[in-house]
Amino acid sequence: MTTLLHIECSPRKHRSASLEAAHGFIERYRHHRPATEVMTLDLWSEPLPDLDQPAMDAKYAALAGLALSPEQAKAWQRLEALGAPLLKADLIVLSVPLWNFGIPYKLKHFIDLVSHKGILFEFSPERGLEGLLGGRIAVVTYARGLDFSAQSATPAERFDFQKPYVEAWLQFVGITEVHSVTVEKTLLGQDMDEASRRAGAEQAHALADRLAGQR
Repeated sequence: MTTLLHIECSPRKHRSASLEAAHGFIERYRHHRPATEVMTLDLWSEPLPDLDQPAMDAKYAALAGLALSPEQAKAWQRLEALGAPLLKADLIVLSVPLWNFGIPYKLKHFIDLVSHKGILFEFSPERGLEGLLGGRIAVVTYARGLDFSAQSATPAERFDFQKPYVEAWLQFVGITEVHSVTVEKTLLGQDMDEASRRAGAEQAHALADRLAGQR
């Protein structure tokens, strides 16, 4: 049985193109594999804690091999709890809109909270960095309002800080098999928006068909 974690990064719910594509992927995947367990982490309803002084002190105490104070231990346990669903999942789906050429601040906040030694990666002088999410598959559905083709006024090579960042982070925590669906031009009129969403749904369904057949 596959355990699937969906990390929702858009607050727009049914209006969100990234969520629409992700839901299409998940529904199609479950059609093929109905026993799939689906966990959802909505970053807009989850009370994400601050990465405050107790949490940072806990991080550096752990790096130094020191015992944690009760306050530090409590802060660290909150971070471990946030990272636990990622470790439980076999398949991780992220629905990520583009905000100001990058990712939503809620996703960056979440990444900062869980990307620590002992939670999502390990490090030693002998072995270097080792991501703890190895063997998992990630699917990322991206949404963008503008045209990011090479001929546009906002070519991805210069303006895309969304997809490269997300996929660099996934690789850092050990995920080497990453698939993506990108829905663009959603702000360029209703016809273009609808056509882009249809194309995204077709890509998401085709990807679900392929991945469900492999596992």
